[in-house]
Amino acid sequence: MLYKQVVTGAFGYSGKYIAQRLLAAGEKVCTLTNSSGRENSFGGNIEVRPLNFNNSAQLVESLSGTRVLYNTYWVRFNHKDFTHQEAVTNTFKLFAAAKEAGVQRVVHVSITNPRLDSPLEYFKGKAEIEKELIQSGLSYCILRPAVLFGKEDILINNIAWALRRLPVFGVFGDGGYGLQPIYVDDLAQLAIQHAQESKNEIIDAIGPETFTYRELATTIGDIIGRRRPIIGVPPWMGYMTGWLLGKIVGDVLITREEIQGLMANLLCTRSSPTGSTRLTDWAKRNADRLGTRYANELFRRQNREAAYDERNG
Repeated sequence: MLYKQVVTGAFGYSGKYIAQRLLAAGEKVCTLTNSSGRENSFGGNIEVRPLNFNNSAQLVESLSGTRVLYNTYWVRFNHKDFTHQEAVTNTFKLFAAAKEAGVQRVVHVSITNPRLDSPLEYFKGKAEIEKELIQSGLSYCILRPAVLFGKEDILINNIAWALRRLPVFGVFGDGGYGLQPIYVDDLAQLAIQHAQESKNEIIDAIGPETFTYRELATTIGDIIGRRRPIIGVPPWMGYMTGWLLGKIVGDVLITREEIQGLMANLLCTRSSPTGSTRLTDWAKRNADRLGTRYANELFRRQNREAAYDERNG
């Protein structure tokens, strides 16, 4: 009997919100994770299984009896410990295991504007994964968020962190490229809603507000009471500044590819909003804590015991 809902990375970011909603609905939830010892809020309410891509038999066993697989697994940038290409290969293995295990439906979190011919490895890799899922024969819903925001997020929090500490804020070029942030719990609601469907779907998961990057920085600065001069800088200078700050905080603050993706308007679409929570409203409710600590991506990946939202900057 099919009864289980499986979420990759329920102790992480978006996966946590999906798991919370599933548990609230009375579902039996299992997570596949490399962070089985990570502090989390679920106690013993979630079955925990290893996300071992090199053990296909174990993956199939873990996925047996699964109605929906919610896949949030990915890596943000290339690193000596993980790469985009490795993430693509691993996800192919996950889909193959899901197929063999008889999973009824896959809800997969992708990115806006993926392209197989993209010069950017992030967007190309996401497109390759989408193609693999589409051709797998599995029932699927592909969600394409642009930027997520929520208390555990990286981008919005670290913009606020920089605004709290730096006398000016630099945007790459003129800062006129767009972003359409979606609240992480709205994404979770969308995922669970479309898990109930049977038709194959691809959905742009975007919030109700659209900002230019310059407008986003100005808006966040106003909300947290740290309005700074916003200056345009050459992309190479912005990257080097981010590289230096990254060295100071022990993280990868920004990559060249992320700058290129931003400036190419790849985090913006012409689709209608699918989320309802406004970033400005959420930021106002959380203004006292937004950006007070740096959100460290590498720390989260390398420390598999601390809660995902805990990091002293």
